[in-house]
Amino acid sequence: MRQIVLDTETTGLEPKDGHKIIEIGCVEMIGRKLTGNNYHQYLQPDREIDAGAMEVHGITNEFLADKPRFADIADVFMEYIKGAELIIHNAPFDIGFLNHELKLANSPWKRIEDHCEVTDSLQMARSMFPGQKNNLDALCRRYLIDNTHRTLHGALLDSEILADVYLMMTGGQVSLSLGQDEIGLGSTKSMIRRLPADRPRLKVLRATDDELAAHAESLQAIEKKAGVCLWNN
Repeated sequence: MRQIVLDTETTGLEPKDGHKIIEIGCVEMIGRKLTGNNYHQYLQPDREIDAGAMEVHGITNEFLADKPRFADIADVFMEYIKGAELIIHNAPFDIGFLNHELKLANSPWKRIEDHCEVTDSLQMARSMFPGQKNNLDALCRRYLIDNTHRTLHGALLDSEILADVYLMMTGGQVSLSLGQDEIGLGSTKSMIRRLPADRPRLKVLRATDDELAAHAESLQAIEKKAGVCLWNN
């Protein structure tokens, strides 16, 4: 399963007002694991960036002056994402801008939805946490994900953070990395390590009487405070 976490930065809020994409950031996951095969591109918009947008992402027209235009990178970008599931926070915003750019470039690719499945992680979060804040910062706090290095928005950085958030939203980590060894829930038979049948029996360490008494005392304290303790049944 190939998934791409995608984010864009733009000159403003509405493509219908002539606003353009100035940054695309993508993070690839295969089998819910980050591959490092990411995509990142700054773009020349041929228009001024709104002051409000610049406050959000900090990207200036001067910085973008020598960058390619979307039409120059459209084919490479579409080849990268085609066939993947795109995971986007507030997908209508980014997809709307990308489709607008494809139209302006007169691209044969036409629409993103014709080539990719699109999953809106914001809609997922709203279903899971109705009535709560569900922006990326709020989700990071909820899932204890460190985003202190995020002082400004950036497409690639936000995609990396969203990848962590999405994995937590959809079940957390699916593999336990132990040095060079990995035991994954989706492991194939060829990845499973079998222990030899004649291996020495494992030593069983049983609780002492003092430990059992302390455990029983803790359960009684839980039952007294909570009214019920399932471990006492």
